[in-house]
Amino acid sequence: MSTLVCFHAHPDDEAIATGGLMAAAAEAGHRVVLVCATRGEVGEPQEGVLNPGEELWERRMVELAESCEILGAEEPRWLGYHDSGMVGEDTNDADGSFWTADLAEATERFAAILTEVDADVVTIYDDHGGYGHPDHIMVHRVGLAGAKAAGVEHIYESTMNRTELQEMIEAQSDLFDEDGPEDDRIDVDAMGTPAEDISFRVGVGPHIEKKRRSMMAHRSQIGPDSFFLKMPDEVFAMAFGFEHFNVPGVTNTGGAQEVTLLPGLDS
Repeated sequence: MSTLVCFHAHPDDEAIATGGLMAAAAEAGHRVVLVCATRGEVGEPQEGVLNPGEELWERRMVELAESCEILGAEEPRWLGYHDSGMVGEDTNDADGSFWTADLAEATERFAAILTEVDADVVTIYDDHGGYGHPDHIMVHRVGLAGAKAAGVEHIYESTMNRTELQEMIEAQSDLFDEDGPEDDRIDVDAMGTPAEDISFRVGVGPHIEKKRRSMMAHRSQIGPDSFFLKMPDEVFAMAFGFEHFNVPGVTNTGGAQEVTLLPGLDS
């Protein structure tokens, strides 16, 4: 049995980016540990989700625990920083934000968790955090340094297949134009990694329902009318049926190598 540690920035990131891998690893008998850098304090809650007096971070902690249970992961571990918000927001530079964290201190915190759980495989984000979110970029920096400090051999950078994303948005233009992200700070043409430069892709089709359920667990962020959950089954499978990972310096002729589990997880 190996130990997989997935390092994410906010609750719900794990469901979208690595939910299938986590479910597959757990089903294969591996230990699955989720580390979350922040509690997602500055997310925008769905209308009517929070109880009177309930803080968003409280709800998101509960949601993340439910997602972990669905995916077969242990209870989540927290790095202890505050959500920095989207790029350019005042919250980027607020005291305690992950974006302003001391790199050495944050690295030490993460490395301590990796040592505690005896991690064999670690997933982080690519060097631009997938789409430029400050906390995602910090997950890359802290995750890479922490994994190296803890002596973890297998480090994978979760990314998006930019080529497939562009093609999917074009093919499903009506769906995305109506309900897709409207944040003009996100440039789809700069998201993720071109298909030819991706190292590995994990086929998560057998676990797609668990992935979808884990996304649905994050009710404060992903409502029933979300474009994620309104996708027809075949479109959802196309969008989320593969999870993509880079290893710097590792490319494969003909595109990403398709695997059931990432190398280092002995099935």
